[in-house]
Amino acid sequence: MIRFLTRALLVVLVVGLCAGAIIALKQKKAAELAAMSERSMPPAAVSVATVSADAWRQSLFAVGTLAADQGIDVTAPLPGTVVDISFESGQVVKRGQVLLSQDVGIQMAELEGLEAALDLREVQYERAKRLLAERQVSQSDYDAARAARDEAEAALKAKRAFIERKRVYVPFDGVLGIRMVDLGTYLEPGDPIVPLQALEPIHVDYALPEQLLSRLAVGQVVEVAVPAYPGETFRGQITAFDPGIDPATRNVRIRATLPNADHRLRPGMFAEVATVQEAERPVLALPETAVTYSPYGNTVYVIIEQDGQTSVERRQVQTGEVREGHIEITAGLERGDRVVAVGQNKLRNGMPVEITETLTGQVGAAPAAAAGGEGA
Repeated sequence: MIRFLTRALLVVLVVGLCAGAIIALKQKKAAELAAMSERSMPPAAVSVATVSADAWRQSLFAVGTLAADQGIDVTAPLPGTVVDISFESGQVVKRGQVLLSQDVGIQMAELEGLEAALDLREVQYERAKRLLAERQVSQSDYDAARAARDEAEAALKAKRAFIERKRVYVPFDGVLGIRMVDLGTYLEPGDPIVPLQALEPIHVDYALPEQLLSRLAVGQVVEVAVPAYPGETFRGQITAFDPGIDPATRNVRIRATLPNADHRLRPGMFAEVATVQEAERPVLALPETAVTYSPYGNTVYVIIEQDGQTSVERRQVQTGEVREGHIEITAGLERGDRVVAVGQNKLRNGMPVEITETLTGQVGAAPAAAAGGEGA
């Protein structure tokens, strides 16, 4: 009996010691959490920017395609076998330059026969003319001799023109593409020989909604950007409009012309086109990095100075154009407000901050993009 009581007492003692240890550990953790909550968080380091007033020249944005001033596949006008090629792929050529020649052996032999026939008809005509003056032949014999002479001359001219067309000439100044024929190739009329593009000047074709038609005019400046040359802008002018509106899209098609003496721009390139407007409008602008985008709206962190402390307040804003790394603020901020431009990903509403840098700078006058338009 005494042994049983001793064991029960030991069990109770062990359970009590374990429970005490657990309670002490919980109290220690609670004290540590309380101490951490009472400890102040260090302010987050941020860069700020000030909402600035600026004047932006408006532009109408669209996408388009570059097009050559003239562009064709040079083709063979007559059937024949290629016996000489006088060009290289990619060559710069001038109007009237010979590209290739076809076999004219049979036609040259026929030409010699026609020349001999013309000589004979010329002799017969001169004889008839002399005899008519001496009244030894009738007027009808003279007319027949003259008609025969004219017929032989016309046949000779036709054969010479046929032989001449056995040579293929450059129809306009431009740059050749990749050759599509070889020596000995038999060409049918219309078979392509080589692409030819006139690259100076070059055009960009695009479209804008019909409601913008009153803001467009021939001679208006356009600025074009292409993916092949990032960061570069090519300037040109509107040169033509389609006379009607496309009933399927309600867009007006526009053609602008750009200088291209260095041939850097090529037909078929994708282009972003900004049609520049003369009037400027006042805007409030911020660096684009200051705005946090989300499906629920765009927000910024505004700097709040209160009781000697600097903190942030999360605020929803409405935005407009984006231009040269800056964004237009249409609602939610006022001129002079300071907002976090770099470092807002680690912030929350009411959090203290330390300003380490103030960003400055405004957008230049040249537009980069603006009111939306549909592509060509």
